[in-house]
Amino acid sequence: MSNAINGVRVVRGMSRSLCLALLLLTCGTLSAQNPRAPNKDHWVRNIVLVHGAWADGSGWKGVYDILVKDGYNVSIVQEPETSFNDDVAATKRVLAQQDGPCILVAHSYGGAVITEAGTDPSVAGLVYIAAHMPDAGENEADDGRRFPSDLSKSGAIKKTVDGFTYLDPAQFHEYFAADLSAEQAAFMARSQVLNKAENFKAVLTTAAWRSKPSWMLVAAADRTINPDLERWYATRANSQKVEVSSASHAVYVSRPKEVAAVIEEAASHVR
Repeated sequence: MSNAINGVRVVRGMSRSLCLALLLLTCGTLSAQNPRAPNKDHWVRNIVLVHGAWADGSGWKGVYDILVKDGYNVSIVQEPETSFNDDVAATKRVLAQQDGPCILVAHSYGGAVITEAGTDPSVAGLVYIAAHMPDAGENEADDGRRFPSDLSKSGAIKKTVDGFTYLDPAQFHEYFAADLSAEQAAFMARSQVLNKAENFKAVLTTAAWRSKPSWMLVAAADRTINPDLERWYATRANSQKVEVSSASHAVYVSRPKEVAAVIEEAASHVR
C-alpha cells in the first residue's frame, strides 16, 4: 500500500511539473509571437475627432462606434467654420474637457485646425486623415498649389454673396465622396456646413506636428486633396504613413475600420 501511495505521489509530481513546463513553454511562445505587444494600461484612452470643411461631426459615426466599442473615450468637435480662429477655439474647448492625454484627429481642412490647436498640453499625438498639414507661416490654400487637386481645377467650389464656400451638390459625389453611395453623398451634399473662404488662407502661427508624433492616412483616390500632397506632408513631418487604396476624400466615412485602426495605432504608441 505504501509503495502504491508513493507511486501516486510521484505521478502527481510529474504531472504538476509537466503542466508547469507546458505553461512556461506556452507563455514563451506567445511572448515570441508578439514581443512588442503594448500594455493596454499605458494606452492613451481619449480621442478627439475634428471634421473638415463642408462637413460636420456626424461623418465620424462609424469611426466613433468602433473606438467606443474598443474602450476609448471619444469626443467630437463641431466647428462653426465661421473663422479659422473660431474653429481652433472650438477644438481647444473640447480639449479642455479631457481628463488626461488624448489623440487629436482631423480630416481635411481640420488638419490645419489641429496643427494650430495641437500644441495644447493634453495632446499626445496627432492623426491626419486625408488632411492638410501646414507649417507655421503657411496656409493650406498655398500648400494645395504644390500638388493641385482635381477639385481645385474644377468649377465645383461655389461661394455665397457673404463669402462662404460650398461644393456644388451636383458634383459633391464626384469630387468628395466617390466611394459612397449616391444617396449618402447626396445627403452629405445637402447637409454640408459652409466654410468661410478666408479659412483656407489662414496663416498658422505654430505647427504642433513639429513637437509631437504624427500619423497620416493617405486616401489614394482623393480628388479634393491631391494624394501626393498628403504624402508630401507625411514625409516632411516624418509621420507614420498609411495608404488606403481606392479611398475617396470621404475615407473617414467610407472606410471607418481602416481609419479607426490608424487612430488606435497612434493611441498605443504614445505616452
